[in-house]
Amino acid sequence: MAPDLTILGGGSWGTALALQLGRAGRTVSLWVHDPVLAAVMRRDRVNAAYLPGHTLPPNVSVTSDVGEALAGARDVMLVVPSHHCREVLRACLPHMPHMDAAMSFCSASKGIENDSLLRVSEILADTLGEQLAGRIAVMSGPSFADEVASGHPTAVVIASNDGEVAARLQRTVSTGGLRAYTSADVIGVELGGALKNVVAIGAGVVDGLGYGTNTLAALITRGLAEISRLAEACGGRRETLAGLAGLGDLVLTCTGRLSRNRALGVALARGATLQQHQAATRMVAEGVRTTLSAWRMASRLGVEMPITSQVHAVLYKSKSPSEAIKDLLARQLRREDS
Repeated sequence: MAPDLTILGGGSWGTALALQLGRAGRTVSLWVHDPVLAAVMRRDRVNAAYLPGHTLPPNVSVTSDVGEALAGARDVMLVVPSHHCREVLRACLPHMPHMDAAMSFCSASKGIENDSLLRVSEILADTLGEQLAGRIAVMSGPSFADEVASGHPTAVVIASNDGEVAARLQRTVSTGGLRAYTSADVIGVELGGALKNVVAIGAGVVDGLGYGTNTLAALITRGLAEISRLAEACGGRRETLAGLAGLGDLVLTCTGRLSRNRALGVALARGATLQQHQAATRMVAEGVRTTLSAWRMASRLGVEMPITSQVHAVLYKSKSPSEAIKDLLARQLRREDS
């Protein structure tokens, strides 16, 4: 029987989605890159590497064979680190001719490719374009994997240029404590989900330097302003950034104890190097690569993004976090809406 959803990516977020949907009675095919991890998950029904403490329901099948995962698939969700998306999609290509003519691909990956500066939906179109014929969607919103796996009420947004695809995925994903809204603003939803990770690194710096909630509130608010500027310059809608994929995800990632990007900022402010922090965890902080992409996009489009610029200087130019905060405060005074 064809699965209700095929999920490509067995990290914490992909596993949490599979668990939540499986618990609600959906049939899910979960592709895991590592054959050893996939075998252990089939045996133990737990992803101890990325989401320990949560048992997968029997209607979630686990495989490391991408062809097996895609067999009979109609709706596919891509949930891998953004810098691996193109590689994974290329592995899907040999299996695409046998797919349902109405199939869709939805990106739940949050990032921007460093060299091409393409969003993940654009990588999907670039890699699988002829077969997909525009049936591409993106999903984002404030959604820590562990909380979704624990059944905490969570809201996300699914955006697509094809309203039927967005509505179909909305019905599939909305189960139990997980509620999905739809949008037609793919650019705004996708950039909000990616760029909040950059600001979250800055939020971690604020905490690591010992500053309080005044500072954090200012950073979140001004971070949202520059995310909105870049999204608009790329064709997104400002109002989208006031929603789940913008403000909602930004607040979560800047304040939540489970935020990987915030944790990175804290570590940097307390004296760790980027290399030391990355060596100490297997989890991916998407904001590191996204900072470079966002900085390049802002430079190309002439969009002022001072917080992004300072995070870029800390990550890539060895600037001290305290100097970055000092330089943000020393900028020329201006109107808030400028």
